[in-house]
Amino acid sequence: MIDLNEKKIKTKKEWLAFFSHTGSEIVNLSNKLKITPSRIVTNLEPGDPQIDPRLLKLKTEIIYVSDRPTSGDYERVLNRCDDCMCTLHGWMRIVPKSICESYEMWNLHPGLINMYPELKGADPQWRVDDEKHEWIGLVIHKVVPGVDDGPIAMTSKKRNNYPNGDMIAEELHEMALSAWEDFFHLCLSA
Repeated sequence: MIDLNEKKIKTKKEWLAFFSHTGSEIVNLSNKLKITPSRIVTNLEPGDPQIDPRLLKLKTEIIYVSDRPTSGDYERVLNRCDDCMCTLHGWMRIVPKSICESYEMWNLHPGLINMYPELKGADPQWRVDDEKHEWIGLVIHKVVPGVDDGPIAMTSKKRNNYPNGDMIAEELHEMALSAWEDFFHLCLSA
């Protein structure tokens, strides 16, 4: 695990947020932290009905990239970013190695991959229910080119006392918001 107290992140970092689903986590986190990303990146089309309409009210630049972004796409988005922190919120794309090595990127994964490596990849919250794991939870990890393979900076877990996947998913959404809030306070309070 990365000890965030050893290497604190500067307070003046620019925040870029990436999403492939709805962007609602970005909205909820922005509201909770009272800050907004300077730019939001999505691989959805403008006007896609999946996009949370509250996202458009953040008055933040939204950048639309191709469904399968290349290193060049990432470079175009990040080229104005001298000192930024990128967070992935359901960004369902592998980030190229050159980008991972050049920029600070973090992902929240809704599965305790430190305890259950089989939960790497898409939709672990539904597999926890199917496989009846003792614990549910999440990790925030550094982004590397492999799927959910980066060093883990933070974890959060609860006993799996939930009767179904819907309740697990709902609890993980709440846990994710709290974990991101804690992570941001650690990273931005240097």
